[in-house]
Amino acid sequence: MKKTAHIISHTHWDREWYLPYETHHMMLIKTMDTLLDTFEKDPEFKYYHLDGQTVLLEDYLEVRPDRKELLEKVIKEGRLKIGPWYVLQDEFLTSSESNIRNLQYGHKDANNYGVEACKIGYFPDSFGNMGQAPQILKQAGIDAAAFGRGVKPTGFNNEVSADDKFESPYSEMYWESPDGSKVLGILFANWYCNGMEIPTDEKEAKNYWSKRIDDAGKFASTNNLLFLNGCDHQPIQTDLSEAIKMAKNIYSDIDFIHSNFEDYVNDLKSNIDKDLQIIKGELRSQQTDGWYTLANTASSRVYLKQWNQLCQTLFEKVAEPIATMASQYGFEYPHHLFEYGWKSLMKNHPHDSICGCSVDEVHREMVARFDKAKDVAKYIVNESLTYISSKINTLKFKDLGENVYPFLVLNTSGYDRKGLVKVEVDIVRKYFKEGHPNEIAKEMRNIKLPKFKVVDINGNKIDSNTNDLGIKFGYDLPDDKFRQPYYSRLVSVEIETNNIKSFGWDTYALVEDDSNSIENSINSLINENILENENIRVEINENGSINILDKNTSKAFKDLCIYENTGDIGNEYIYKMPEGETPLTTKEIKANINIKEDLPYKAVVEVIHKWDIPKSADYLLDKEIEEVLEFKHRKAQRVKETLQMEIKTTLTLEKSAKGLKIESEFNNICKDHRMRMLFNADIESNVHYAESIFEVAKRNNIPHTSCENPCNCQHQHTFVNIHDDNYGLTIANKGLNEYEILNNGRNTIAVTLLRSVRELGDWGVFETPEAQCLGNHKVELEIIPHGKEVFDSYKEAHLFQIPIISKQMSIQSGEIPRANGLLNVEGYGIMWSTLKRECKNGNNILRVYNLNKEETILNLSSCILLGDKYRANILEDKIQKITENKIHLRQSEIVTVSIGK
Repeated sequence: MKKTAHIISHTHWDREWYLPYETHHMMLIKTMDTLLDTFEKDPEFKYYHLDGQTVLLEDYLEVRPDRKELLEKVIKEGRLKIGPWYVLQDEFLTSSESNIRNLQYGHKDANNYGVEACKIGYFPDSFGNMGQAPQILKQAGIDAAAFGRGVKPTGFNNEVSADDKFESPYSEMYWESPDGSKVLGILFANWYCNGMEIPTDEKEAKNYWSKRIDDAGKFASTNNLLFLNGCDHQPIQTDLSEAIKMAKNIYSDIDFIHSNFEDYVNDLKSNIDKDLQIIKGELRSQQTDGWYTLANTASSRVYLKQWNQLCQTLFEKVAEPIATMASQYGFEYPHHLFEYGWKSLMKNHPHDSICGCSVDEVHREMVARFDKAKDVAKYIVNESLTYISSKINTLKFKDLGENVYPFLVLNTSGYDRKGLVKVEVDIVRKYFKEGHPNEIAKEMRNIKLPKFKVVDINGNKIDSNTNDLGIKFGYDLPDDKFRQPYYSRLVSVEIETNNIKSFGWDTYALVEDDSNSIENSINSLINENILENENIRVEINENGSINILDKNTSKAFKDLCIYENTGDIGNEYIYKMPEGETPLTTKEIKANINIKEDLPYKAVVEVIHKWDIPKSADYLLDKEIEEVLEFKHRKAQRVKETLQMEIKTTLTLEKSAKGLKIESEFNNICKDHRMRMLFNADIESNVHYAESIFEVAKRNNIPHTSCENPCNCQHQHTFVNIHDDNYGLTIANKGLNEYEILNNGRNTIAVTLLRSVRELGDWGVFETPEAQCLGNHKVELEIIPHGKEVFDSYKEAHLFQIPIISKQMSIQSGEIPRANGLLNVEGYGIMWSTLKRECKNGNNILRVYNLNKEETILNLSSCILLGDKYRANILEDKIQKITENKIHLRQSEIVTVSIGK
């Protein structure tokens, strides 16, 4: 059968990497200008694949709006293939919903040009691939995926010898999600540059094609051979038509065509006559030497990961739900603001950006983008919250006296919850229009505040803590007036809420306390170095480590929260400890332990370590970097000189909590090192579990036998867990995406807090002094012991990331009840993902996923959202009407419910 050589023109466009964004941006303008000119001049130049990301269209038109008409023309003609993504994200470092928004906005952008997005799941250079990708793609109408990493690779930049046994004998395979969804997988076995710079000279072309045809044929399962005409920031090959003609002249038995991915996949499917291998779940290059899986990008520039977690949570777990809640009562859901905010955030999600493996200029700009995205999310939250709070009826509080200050507390999660919340309450406010600011400030300072208490709507006293914040300048920005500045006398109020319904709210009030009673110490949660509530008992040891007793299972965990420090002579991609080094720990260091807060509803203890850490790597590291010596062969060590690092660890136990919250603060004054926190699980198990995209991935504790890298670090999102049939330990985090299960006989969970390195790495010498991450750092974790109900600990871990929202109100009438909840996500093993509105029909969207390995049922009987219910796909298009309040979810299924028209 005659072979077909599918030549697909493309460029893999990292928006920012070894050059700052704007430098790459200017290069993109030149590349796109050349591409459009080539389309116009050469009708035989048929197709171009725009790297699967529509953001490049925005980047181009930002500078060349004059060429929009020509751009639209080649897109509508089907010559320029766009989508399906908005950006080429790192899948493991962006949240489940971020991956979905990325796909949705990519499709929306394509539709805005009057075409369907390119239906190929395109992951050319992702540092591993999420296990649920086939299910996500299938729901978006995509049944094929192309990727460069994740399955045991064969070509450029993947460091595997050609005689190794591969996970698939072919570059084509089937890729299956945990739920059973399956797509055709295409591995770029010879990388995505195997058809670049094709010669037009006959002699050169013969040499070129003889090798490449043979290399592609080694792994192809059919006579359809794939050649990718491009590479990273590759200029357009303007003489490609001539080069293809030359190839045809040389090889009469091969049909050389200028192709595109969709045509290639269709030809491939129609010619597959072999049994292809089925590859299941996550693709993380596990059957390699372990050095080039690039998992340590999860700890490069940890501050970026923390920013990302903050912004993602604000959008998907706070702003979208609260805007949806407000929209039930007439608030206009701001689709346009969400799109702008999400796109601002997603511009930080490409792998070389969020992975922290670029030059310093790139990551400086990322922080500005994160700040911008955060401000958009906070604006939406404030607008939604102001709308809701203005319409809630608080007249019942009027019965409590003259000076009553109501405030609203909202739960934007999918689960009922209690928790701590703070609100700032204006006791007195006076506008500048009422007098001179100086006199108003004096008046505010001289006000004597009474003793306060907090009560619920029925007047019942709630445990609380109030602090006088003094005077504060503020201003209103009315819709119909000029800005209105004021001074107010402010009080900070902290309470542990009553149980608040999911997607619901409750109301409280700050009132004068005329009682003379003093809180009895019997309510204390602390006794010297022991913290205790009804669920757990925490003992703080002399070295600052802790022991926890889970009172519900009687399981004790010892030696938790020990710090570890090692040298790192690797780079932004890969961690490498100096040869022969023994890790330092705080196990033998005596800590200073101080009680900071002892309240009826929480106890706070501060643990301080003063720890001598080697200052940096020695002089040899600079020399080895200059010589571009591969990190595996470096002999650098750490210097003997040390600097004293002070680490402040704050332990907080809340009255109703199931876990212990940890906050660690330190000023990093050392270089070339890694800091981790160790949690000894002491649970016998060969596997553990880590939250990934729409799943909790089950992973082996011991790496594949082919792994040579002594570091077995892996990715996580909200938590990592290890358990047996009776009990387990979940460690939750905020933006700490790297962990390792240590092979030390105790199944210790090691969570990376900081990694300091001095170079980018990869193909040249790129110094990155800011990757040392010098300066102040703060990280947050939670230890959650559990019994047999492991899913409960996963929910607790999710709630750890989601703040409870509050806002002061006035005594007012209103049509919204003082307490309510829109719906509750009920069903064993079901996790909530999003509550939002889609922009096509304005329907409410609820998305959940099943962590069970068997079928389960979502119960929607508590849902008070109005409208018909439909099953929808991941793009939120309705598929089938739901006729009852129970929805069956197969194992590991992602389900989107559309509620409305």
